[in-house]
This record gives sequence, structure tokens and C-alpha cells, in this order.
Amino acid sequence: MLIRSLAIASTLSLASIASVQAADNSNDGLVRMKLKKRSAEEMVAAHLKRENDALRLALAKGIAPKEDEEEVVREMVKKSVLLRGSTSSSSSSNNLEDGFEEQVEEAVQFPKKYMAPTRDEEVEVDADTDTGSTESVIIKDYANAQYYGEVMIGTPPQKFTVIFDTGSSNFWVPKINCRDCGHDKSTYDHTISKSFQEDGSDFSIQYGSGPVHGFFSVDSLALADDMVIEHQKFAEVSNAGGLGQAYAYGHFDGILGLGFEGLSEGGANTVFKNAIDQNVVRDSVFAFDLGDNQDGELTFGGYDESKFKGEITWVNLSEANYWRINIENISVGSVSSGATNGIVDSGTSLITGPSAKIAHIAHSVGAKRDFMGQYHFPCSKVGDVPDLEFTIDGKAWTVPGEDLVIQAEGTCLFALMAMDMPPPAPQWILGDVFMRQYYTIFDYGNERVGFAETNY
Repeated sequence: MLIRSLAIASTLSLASIASVQAADNSNDGLVRMKLKKRSAEEMVAAHLKRENDALRLALAKGIAPKEDEEEVVREMVKKSVLLRGSTSSSSSSNNLEDGFEEQVEEAVQFPKKYMAPTRDEEVEVDADTDTGSTESVIIKDYANAQYYGEVMIGTPPQKFTVIFDTGSSNFWVPKINCRDCGHDKSTYDHTISKSFQEDGSDFSIQYGSGPVHGFFSVDSLALADDMVIEHQKFAEVSNAGGLGQAYAYGHFDGILGLGFEGLSEGGANTVFKNAIDQNVVRDSVFAFDLGDNQDGELTFGGYDESKFKGEITWVNLSEANYWRINIENISVGSVSSGATNGIVDSGTSLITGPSAKIAHIAHSVGAKRDFMGQYHFPCSKVGDVPDLEFTIDGKAWTVPGEDLVIQAEGTCLFALMAMDMPPPAPQWILGDVFMRQYYTIFDYGNERVGFAETNY
């Protein structure tokens, strides 16, 4: 894969579990998969839990932020505990999740290495400069992924919950006896599958928070009753420690990448490429309808005209690895990015951009950065958040200010996050916050994306 930088991409916990079903009342040749969205309350509670555990352990270890901020940190811990309904505010780490200490060590270094300056620090805004050397690192760690679906592998079928991720290209699930794979994961056992074929070549991906290892295998894959792919090469992951708590306590088993072959490790054909080659989809197109605070739908083999109104605006990809497009400008209030580029990414819930730009945007709306790097602001100011506008192919695409907020239990998280990725990596990620605004079509065959106004 290209440059896929970043340590802990977000403190928002994994956001939803989905069920899959083929539409049984349609003869249009489309394969539909229902996606169930996790609530804002659950997302905020998960963020507060991670923040609280990190802060308590940081205080216990003496690695909390600057000394003059310690009282602020303690107040944040207290608030986090109260919002979670806990009766204890002890700083002991005895009750923390197993293995969380290493995540906290990474989190403590995270703001220093990746995050934007605070409001009181000088911010340079004039360049998207090279911030480091090129290396093969995944853009995200899936801590903020928001939509999932079920797939079946093998004969008889073994069921897995996966992230349908347009920001990566490999397909992997944990193998039986996987190390550091967390709790309640479904694991693949090739010894019971009659359609399993041995490959055995090594699989390794370097995430920002650490590596994920395993080996490749081949088996049949079913995405819905009407979409069965034979001889799919995928990875059996034997150690997922590199994804840390984002994976261990997340509501997903694996990743199903919907990017292009250029991002695929091990030369494996992507799932969608095989679906096209085996003629199990009508057209080389898939589309997301992420709903408006409701469940969404992923459609394979075309797009569903009942999900949008008006014309589709097609945007050619600038490069077919990620679903990457040129962006003429990104603006919110008085802050503007100028010409840049980004990827349309179903595997990231937030909108991310260069730290200097995000810092200025956050400053302009009165948002402050917390210990874990997430921006937040008083919920009384939600109505004052201006719209965010993307100018793409000469047309403005707007995310309303009210939709740039994740609000629950008196806490308001800003739906933009800083992420610095050295060129030639994409500079912005248009995640689910953007995709919820528009019916989003991925045209693999013509290397383009389409946006249309939703019906809600």
C-alpha cells in the first residue's frame, strides 16, 4: 500500500454492527447489504471510557500532561467516570482493560508526534509539507470505523463481521488461536472447510500502532445469498496486536478492503475484482447509502436510484489506488485549504486533514483538544458551528455544521480530526461524516466516484 500513516487515528470506539441480507423483493440484479449504525450515545461513551482509562493510568504512572494541567486532567477523569456511570474515580490501573498500558504509552506520545498545536501555540498554515519519510503504514487503525457487515467463508460457512473499507484492499479475518485478537471474535478454522485451499505465503501489514501478521489462504466467500465468490485469496491473521484496543474490544472480526489492487499486500486480487471477473455482479459498481441517523445500505453490482434525487455528479479519480480525487478547496468560516486532494473512505467515520488546517478550523469553532487528541467543545455552541464546504470538480458539497458534531450525554465531539500524511499520500479523508450527506457511488470500471443528493 502507499503511505498509510498514523498511530492512534481516533479515540472514538468502533461504532456499529451490521447484518447482511439480500433484498428479496427486487429483481434489479443488485445485491443489498443492510448496515446497522451504532448510536451517538454509544460512540461518546466509548470515547469517554478510553479517555478515562488512559488518563487514570497516565496519572498513576506519572506521565500525565504538563504539571500545571494535572488538575484539569483530574477533572476530565472525574467527568468521564460520571458520564460512564462509574462509582469509582480511583487512579489505580488495576481495573483497566488488559493490555491497555501499551496503548496509553502510544497515546501519550501521539499529540507530540501527530497532533496539531493547541490554541495557545503558534500555527503555520501555509503549506502541506513533507512531514517524514515514505513507509508502508496503514492510514488508520479502525478505532473510528462506523459501519460493518457480515460475510461467510468456507464450506460449511463460517460467519464474520467485517468493515467494508474503501481505504484498503486486502481481506483478512482472525484465525483460530489468534494472539492479541481480543474478546468475542469469530475465528476462521480452515480444517473444517471443504473448500479451503492452502497458500501459506506471509501476510504482514504495518499499522501506525503496530504490525498485524498472518498468512494467506484461499476459500469461498459469500457476501449475501446472491454473491458468492470462489477461490478468494485472503489472510488468516495470527497476531492482531498492532491494532491494539481498537480491535480487541471492537465490534468487528476483520477487514474487507474495497480499494484497488495497487494497495493490496501479497498481490491478492481484491474481493470486488474477483466478483467482477467471476460475473457475480451485474456491473463493476458498488454504492453506499449511510442513512440519516439510521441504518445504511451497501449495494453491489450497481446503484439504487430510489436512494437519491436529481443527477449524479461523476468525479474522475486522480489516481486509482485509494478512491482518490482532487479537491479544489475546503472551507469553513474564514478558514480555507486551497487546492488539495483526498480519498473517499467508508472505513473512517470522521473527516481528517492536515493538523495545521484542522487546528485552525477547530479554533474557529471554539473546539479544544483533549488528552487523547479528540477535539470537543461546549454543547451550547453546537448551533454556532458553520457549514464545511468541499469544492470538487467545480461544485460545492456541503456538510452542515450540526452534522460536524457527535453529541451525547452532555458531551460534544468535533467530527474533524488531525492527521498528517507526507506526500504522496492523500491529504484529506472524506469519511462517513461526509458520505452520510450524499449517496456515494464507486465506479470501479471507469475509475470514478459519483455523488448525488439523498432523499432524506
